[in-house]
Amino acid sequence: MTRHTGSSAQGLKRLTRRTLRWFTIVLLLCALPVGADDVLRVGSKRFTESYILGEVIARTVQPAAAHGVEHKPGLGSTAILFAALNSGAIDVYPDYTGTVALELLGLPVVPDLDELNRHLARHGLRAGVFLGFSNGYALAMREAQAARRDIRNISDLRRFSEARFGLSPEFLNRKDGWRALSSAYALTDLPVRGLEHGLAYAALARDQVDVIDVYTTDPKIARNQLRVLTDDQRFFPQYEALLIYRADLPQRHPAAWSSLAALQRSITAADMMTMNAAVELERRAFAEVASDWINKRKQSPGPATAPGLAATLFGDDLPRLAFEHLMLVCASLLLSVAVGVPLGVWAQRAPRAGFWVLMLTGVLQTIPSLALLAFLIAALGQIGAVPAILALFLYALLPVVRGTETALAGVGEDMRDAGRALGLGSRQLLTLIEAPLALPVVLAGIKTAAVINVGTATMAAFIGAGGFGERIVAGLAVNDHNLLLAGAIPAAVLALMLEGGLGWLERRLTRRD
Repeated sequence: MTRHTGSSAQGLKRLTRRTLRWFTIVLLLCALPVGADDVLRVGSKRFTESYILGEVIARTVQPAAAHGVEHKPGLGSTAILFAALNSGAIDVYPDYTGTVALELLGLPVVPDLDELNRHLARHGLRAGVFLGFSNGYALAMREAQAARRDIRNISDLRRFSEARFGLSPEFLNRKDGWRALSSAYALTDLPVRGLEHGLAYAALARDQVDVIDVYTTDPKIARNQLRVLTDDQRFFPQYEALLIYRADLPQRHPAAWSSLAALQRSITAADMMTMNAAVELERRAFAEVASDWINKRKQSPGPATAPGLAATLFGDDLPRLAFEHLMLVCASLLLSVAVGVPLGVWAQRAPRAGFWVLMLTGVLQTIPSLALLAFLIAALGQIGAVPAILALFLYALLPVVRGTETALAGVGEDMRDAGRALGLGSRQLLTLIEAPLALPVVLAGIKTAAVINVGTATMAAFIGAGGFGERIVAGLAVNDHNLLLAGAIPAAVLALMLEGGLGWLERRLTRRD
């Protein structure tokens, strides 16, 4: 009994020292990108066209960028991109005049460029370099169904009272989206469900929905034989593609800015539809399609072959994504252990305070991950690893705190009385008696937190923190199952490896000498 207790206590101390050492190292690694040099950072949203335009921008300026270029793809909603631009986490991203004016600035109409820039100047931002095409929102139906019901205009949907709408989350919540559109066209009391844009076409093809929102440059409109409904009340504003950038970008990167300015009116609507089709229909990579356009090869050099699952899974980005994902999980897990274990001890020692500790950590689990990430971006003024690690840390607290509190509560009073009889103080009682006996249950809570964090860390891709979620987000954008699996499989493998590693550590620390 004494040898086992002493060995476990020493092992616990070693574990604590190693935890703090690795936590410091990982946080320093996380801080490196935040304090990096004057790299030109390009952002993009999480739909096909934005991914492609982000690659076009990054590859266009790369030869002229003195300190290099970094593309942060799939950063989520318009609000996240705008916050990232405001904070300096990115320097430029592609957007559309209607989105900027109505959604970001809250203007009643889309003004001319000078007026738009007067409003953006308050945020230290500017708009410019019209790319040459427009890509607006529209509503679409299957051609056969629309013909059968004689629906050509959006206003005709008033006669289709049982229509099932599958609309993207962003369109549902935009100021120029569904709420305003349904009010303008008196389309009330219709069943509406939220669907990721990449999945809506499949739902429409399976007759699970009747009406979806589309982008007017989407190649799937023609391929799926859809009818784009006429906006007969002219509700939708103009959505001319252009760049939104930090006002100091031309001064900080003059050569790169000259390259960007050369993109003015260079991409036609036909070019954009061809590039979108190459990604969504031919399953080609965003970077490859962007490079082809830059090199003025408007058509594929031959029949394009989509890479298989194995090629996608073991692609060139696997080492980078694995490192980023592991860094996110380990940093947040170490932080949750460093904070959660003391909180769990406090919760067990002081039941009244423990009630509130457990309740608050439980409430944190109920906050949607994207909402928490958006809040942390606003609070910290940056995107990337730091807000992602803090969000994962908060999600991991509950199993660590609960496991510690439950483990200590399970130590019998007889064992505590025996320790007190030997003259042990409260701290010695904790380290020599309670902690070694509670260690297996504490480690079980840490294992649960690790598995939770591996899965939740995929959401970090929405704010530019990388990891395997980068593949999953891109796969959702283009409805590519291989790309989705190429992100999900290594995340599952990582979860199993962490659980196995922590299980081995538990056996090492609790074995009898």
